Amino acid sequence: MRHLVIDAKESGTSTGRYIDNLIKYLHRTGPDFRVTLLAKAHRVEYLQTIAPSFTVVETPYKEFTLGEQIGFKKQIESLQPDLVFFPAVQQPVWLSRQNGRKVVTTMQDLTTLRFRNPSKNPLVYTAKQIVYRWVNHRVARRSDWIITPSEFVRQDVAQFSGISLDRITVTHEAADELPTPGQAVEDLAGKQFIMYIGRPTPHKNLERLVEAFAKLQANKPELYLALAGKKDANYERIGRLADSKGVKQVVFTDFISEQQLRWMYENCQAYVFPSLSEGFGLPGLEAMQHGAPVVSSNATCLPEVYGDGAHYFDPLSVGDMTAKITEVLDDANLRDRLIKAGKAQASHYSWQRMAEQTLAVFEKVTRSR
Repeated sequence: MRHLVIDAKESGTSTGRYIDNLIKYLHRTGPDFRVTLLAKAHRVEYLQTIAPSFTVVETPYKEFTLGEQIGFKKQIESLQPDLVFFPAVQQPVWLSRQNGRKVVTTMQDLTTLRFRNPSKNPLVYTAKQIVYRWVNHRVARRSDWIITPSEFVRQDVAQFSGISLDRITVTHEAADELPTPGQAVEDLAGKQFIMYIGRPTPHKNLERLVEAFAKLQANKPELYLALAGKKDANYERIGRLADSKGVKQVVFTDFISEQQLRWMYENCQAYVFPSLSEGFGLPGLEAMQHGAPVVSSNATCLPEVYGDGAHYFDPLSVGDMTAKITEVLDDANLRDRLIKAGKAQASHYSWQRMAEQTLAVFEKVTRSR
């Protein structure tokens, strides 16, 4: 039987939902492969629970380290796989192709190549960005097949790397049902609020969201802006921006539980997604699934993924962002339509289908040996 090795080092992280769901539903599909998962020690038991017929092997190597390039490479090669799957570009870039070994990689997006992170040392970050660009280019050209979460990223990767679109397959991700019942966030209970959840890095465009919120407050003084996500240097930067502009009623929730996130989706006046660049835009889809009207940027893949389920604005225009949020807050019919259309849009996506499409790629690649 063919041997498939899956890099599951990201399991359990905020970006690891993709690999965790792929493993879970791939196991349910019953692949005609002997599957080995490589995971961090604290995730071994969880992966054994969701995929009991797969072998789970502990790996100590961290992403973007010399250990990954040398030790992780040797560990993979010692397993003698026919196919190796990497859910992201961080991987041993000189992995041996002995005995016809194949590699499939998922490239989530190229956003990191295009935006700086002001919380990092600019010289160090620039150097890392140069290396990361090279890694993306090498991985795209050296992998036997590339998977992307949207057609936008498929076209972007092909243009960036020069590889044929025929070697890239789109497998859409899906939103998860959050645990019930929801749990109120104390600082927001009894308040009217719009919300965002996620990282506060520059491409998320939160500076313009804060400016738009300041304009909204002129006519809606009772409104709050809730920014959910673990506090870090970038969230502190957004907080200083709000203070410097005298913007009140911005609530930084810090880390919240899945039950609290469900409550926020179910009780917000709108979920606003101002991002300048996404590979799929999972939070907006998750908001739709839980009944929040979504007001979204029209950038990159977002119209492709959200379809008729969102009300769109130009993310570079604070005025347009303000106007579109206002329309959703003031027009009950529009809100109702967005809630209904959003739930329908979210239902179009399936982790099971994603796993089946991914397995089809694995079969195609190994048949071509």
